[in-house]
Amino acid sequence: MASLKELKGRINSVKSTQKITKAKQMVAAAKLRKAQATAEAARPYSQRLEAVVASLASQVSGDGAPALLAGTGKDQVHLLIVAAADRGLAGAFNANIVKAVRETAKRLIESGKTVKFLVVGRKARSGLIRQYGDLIVDYYDTTVVKTPGFAEAKAIADLVLAMYDAGDFDVATLFYSKFQSPLVQTPTAQQIIPVAIPADAAAGGDAAVDYEPDEEDILAALLPRNITIQIYKALLENVAGEQGASMNAMDNATRNAGDLIQKLTIQYNRSRQAAITTELVEIISGAEAL
Repeated sequence: MASLKELKGRINSVKSTQKITKAKQMVAAAKLRKAQATAEAARPYSQRLEAVVASLASQVSGDGAPALLAGTGKDQVHLLIVAAADRGLAGAFNANIVKAVRETAKRLIESGKTVKFLVVGRKARSGLIRQYGDLIVDYYDTTVVKTPGFAEAKAIADLVLAMYDAGDFDVATLFYSKFQSPLVQTPTAQQIIPVAIPADAAAGGDAAVDYEPDEEDILAALLPRNITIQIYKALLENVAGEQGASMNAMDNATRNAGDLIQKLTIQYNRSRQAAITTELVEIISGAEAL
C-alpha cells in the first residue's frame, strides 16, 4: 500500500495535470468560435465554385476539355493528399483521418494501383511514415505559421499542379476532416483531379446561358483556382475540427482527473485514519502495560 506521502504527491500531481487540461480546454473553446465561423463562412463560396465548375464541365467534352477536367485517360497512379493537424491532444481527430487514408491506400494497392502521398501537417506524416514512408513523395510543413491560410493552400495547390503537369499522377484525392460540431468531425475524401462531375450536374440549367469567353477558356482559369479553394476549405475545416476535438478531449481529461483525485483522496483519508487508529492502539497498549 502506498504511503501517505506518496498518495499526497499523486494527488498534487493529478491536480496540476487537471489545471493544464482545464486551461487547454478553455483555450480550445476560445479558438473554436473563430475557427468555426471562418470554416462556415468559406463553405458557400467553395460549394458555389464547385457547382459552377461542374455546370461548365458538363458542357465541355472532347479535345477542347482542359487537362484538369479530362484527366490523363488513366487511373493507374493515385496521389493522396492528406491534411491533418500539427499537434496532438485532440482525441482521435488525426487518427481518424489517417485511418481513412490507410483504408483507401490498401484498397488501391490491392487493386494493382500505384499510390503516392503528399502529406500536410506533422500528425499526417507521423501516422503514415511507418507503413508508407517510402511512398511519401512530398511533405508540406504548416508549423511555420500559426494558422494555415490561403497562402498555404495556394502553395500546396501549386505543388500538386506542378506534379500533375510533370505526369507524376493520374488522380488526386484530398483527405481532411469535415467539421460538423465540436463533438463530430467526419473524415472526408474528395477527388480534386480530374474534377468529378456530379451525375445530376445541369447542362445550363433552366435558362439559356452564353459564356464569354467560351467554356474552355473559363474552365482553364477556374479549375486551378477551384483546386486552391478546395484545399483552403479543407485546411479551415481541419482547424475547426481540431479545436472542437481538442476541447472535447480536454473536457474528458479534466473530468477523469477529477474522478481520480476523488478516489485518491478517499484512499488517502482511509490510510490516514488507519495510521491514526494504529497509533492510538499502540499508545493505549503501552499505557496499560505500565
